[in-house]
Order: sequence, then structure tokens, then C-alpha cells
Amino acid sequence: MIWTPRLTVAAMIERDGKFLMVEERDGERTVFNQPAGHVENQESIHNAVIREAKEETAWDFTPEYIVGFYKWRKQENDTTYVRICFSGTVNNHDPAQTLDDGILAANWLSFEEIISMNEQRMRSPMVRQCIEDYRRGIKYPLGFITEW
Repeated sequence: MIWTPRLTVAAMIERDGKFLMVEERDGERTVFNQPAGHVENQESIHNAVIREAKEETAWDFTPEYIVGFYKWRKQENDTTYVRICFSGTVNNHDPAQTLDDGILAANWLSFEEIISMNEQRMRSPMVRQCIEDYRRGIKYPLGFITEW
């Protein structure tokens, strides 16, 4: 059997010392995550993170850097996720936009508010790791990804 990980993207957005996070349903749990989701067939990775941020927060996201690549295996369903986390800025918020299915709210949270949460409140271990790497100043150029 061929191993097929799920390719996902996440948007790391900080403004005025707060991070844009989504509160969402994950089965029976309510969890926090960066605006994130799956790369769709025939969609570029860069366009996927822009789309996911818009669908989940109603903000227009402009990626500026790559924070990192992450791999996580969710044991409950034996699924492996590969996440590419981008950092960037937002503008043009549309408060009338309906957020993506399963998204309860988009919130600006301080680092202290985020780290004070129990790890089970995070969608995955990748959420906190992306924030920590971003805060350490990890930045790779967008050109690090080449697509045809």
C-alpha cells in the first residue's frame, strides 16, 4: 500500500501582538487552530493558504514567508498530515462573510492566551509548534516552494 499523507497549509498572522486563530469543531471537540486546511487538486500551495485564510476568517491574507514544514500522524485515524506554515499579513476584512463550515469564530489572541490553553484545546501539536517557530524568527523565502 502506498503511503499518502494529507497536504495542508496554515496561515500564521500576527498583528498588534495578537495572533489570528480560528475556533472550530473537530468531531465532538472545540479546538483552536491557525487558519488552515487542505490543498485542493490542481490548486497551488500559495493559493491554498490564501483561500483557506479567507474562508475561515473573512480576511484577505498575503503570504510573505514560510515558517516551516511539519509532519504529524493522528493516531486515532492513522492519518499523516504534512503542514506548510506561512506567515504574512491581512487586510480587507469582510465581517458579513459567512465563515467556512465548522468554524465557530475567528479570534485575535495573545501569545499568553494561546499558551495558557491545555494542549488538548489545540487542533494538533503543529499549531503551537508553528507559533513557537514563528516567534523564534524562522523565515524561509516563498521561493523555497517550486510548482509546475
